[in-house]
Amino acid sequence: MCPLSAMMQFFVILVSLLLLCHHVVAQWTLNVKNDNANITMYETEILEYDIAGPNTSDLQLRLSTESEHIADVDRTEIIIKSEELNKGFKGNFSITGNFLGHTTVSLKLFKKNPSELLAEKFIDVKVTRAKRVIDTVFTSSVATLVSIIYINFGCALNWGELRTGLKRPVGPVIGIVGQFLIMPLLSFGLGKVLFPDNPEMQLGMFFTGVSPGGGASNVWVAVLDGNIDLSITMTAISTFGAFGMMPLWLFTLGRVIFEQGNLQVPYREISTYAIALVVPLLIGYLIQRFFKKVAAFFVRILKGFSSLLILFIIIFAIATNLYLFELFSWQIVVAGMGLPWLGYMLAYLLARICRQSAKNSLTIAIETGIQNTGISIFLLRFALPQPEADLTTVVPVAVATMTPFPLMFLFIYLKLRSRFSPQKEKTHLLSGSTPNEIDLDNNINDVDINKNGNRDIATIS
Repeated sequence: MCPLSAMMQFFVILVSLLLLCHHVVAQWTLNVKNDNANITMYETEILEYDIAGPNTSDLQLRLSTESEHIADVDRTEIIIKSEELNKGFKGNFSITGNFLGHTTVSLKLFKKNPSELLAEKFIDVKVTRAKRVIDTVFTSSVATLVSIIYINFGCALNWGELRTGLKRPVGPVIGIVGQFLIMPLLSFGLGKVLFPDNPEMQLGMFFTGVSPGGGASNVWVAVLDGNIDLSITMTAISTFGAFGMMPLWLFTLGRVIFEQGNLQVPYREISTYAIALVVPLLIGYLIQRFFKKVAAFFVRILKGFSSLLILFIIIFAIATNLYLFELFSWQIVVAGMGLPWLGYMLAYLLARICRQSAKNSLTIAIETGIQNTGISIFLLRFALPQPEADLTTVVPVAVATMTPFPLMFLFIYLKLRSRFSPQKEKTHLLSGSTPNEIDLDNNINDVDINKNGNRDIATIS
C-alpha cells in the first residue's frame, strides 16, 4: 500500500471528525439579551435568554453567581423539555442586587441524560446605589442646622479680637501647616501602609487628608470651651486656602496614587461651603450689632445647641450610611482612627512647641484633625466610576465616624472633673487658662473688669 495513500486517509478522517464536532457544537446556541447588567441595590432585573438546538433530549440550564453577597439569581436550575426546542426556546430569570460591587453570573447548558456541557454564557453584573430620600433629608437638615449655628457664632464672635488675631496670625499659620502639610502627608502615608494593593482606597484616604477643615470643628471648639475666634478664623483660612492647596496636592501626590484618574478640584463645592460659612457669620454680626437682646439669647444657647447638633449629626450620619459598615475591616477602622487622632496629637504638639496656650493648642488640634469629609466624598464620586466611588467612600465615612471619639472622651473628662473637683476647677478659672468669656463690648454690652482680671458680661441695657 502506498504510504501517501495511508497519510491521506488519516487526514480525511481527522478533518471529517473536526467538521462533525464543529457541526454538533454549532447546533447549540445560548444567547442572553444583555451581557452586562447594571442593577441598583435591593432591586431586581429580569434578563431574557433563548436556546436553539437539535431535538435530542431534555436539557438542564444551571445558573450561578460568583458572589451572592453582591447579587443572586432567583433560581439555580431550569429544566427544558426536548419538545420545547422545536422552534427555539425562550425564557427569563431575575437577578437581585444585594450590595455594591461587581460579580459574574454564569449560565451553563447541559444535556440531561447523560450530563454533557453544550454551551455556556457569562454576564457581568454591576450593583450600584440608588439615590435615596434619606440622603437628601440628611444633607438638607444638616446644612440648615449648621447655618443656624454659624449665625450663633457670628453673634458670639469678638470681631475686634478677630482683627487683632489676623494681624499676628501665629495660631492660624500653625493651623495652615497642620491642615495643608501634616494631614495630606499623613493620609498619603497611612494609605500606602494600610492599603498597599488597593489604589482606590489609597485615593479615598488621600482625598480625605487634602480636604479643608470641617464645620464640625467650630461646634466642638464651642462645646469644649476652646477659642471660638481662632477656630472661625482657621476654618475660613482653611476653606479659602483649599482653592490653591487642593490642586497642588491632587496633581502631585494624587497622581502618584492614581495616575489615570480624571482628577478635578471641586471649586463649586468649596465655593458653596465658603459662602455657607461667610453669609451666616455676617448675619450673626448684624444681629450682634443691631439686635442686642436677640444676640445675647443666641450666645446663651450656643453651647447647648452645639452639643445637640453634634449628637444629631452622629446619629443621623450612622443611620444614613449604615450599609457601608458592612465594608469595615480592621484596615478601615485603623484608617478611620489614624488620620484624625494622629492629626489631633501632632497639631497639639506643634502648637505647644510654638508656645501657644493650652486653649489655643486645643483649638488648633481640633481644627486640624476634623476634615470636611463631604468634599472628599464628592472628589471620589467624580474621579471613580460606580460602584467603586461609593465603595471607596467607606474611608471618609470611617474617618467621620471615628473623629468625634477623642473629643467626646475629653468632654466627659472635663465634665467629671468639674463635678468632682469644683475647687480645682474654680482655681483653674481664676488662673485665666480657660477660655475667655465671650466679649460683646463694642456691639452689645459694656464689659466690667473685675479685680482678678477676668471679663464679665454686663447686663444688657
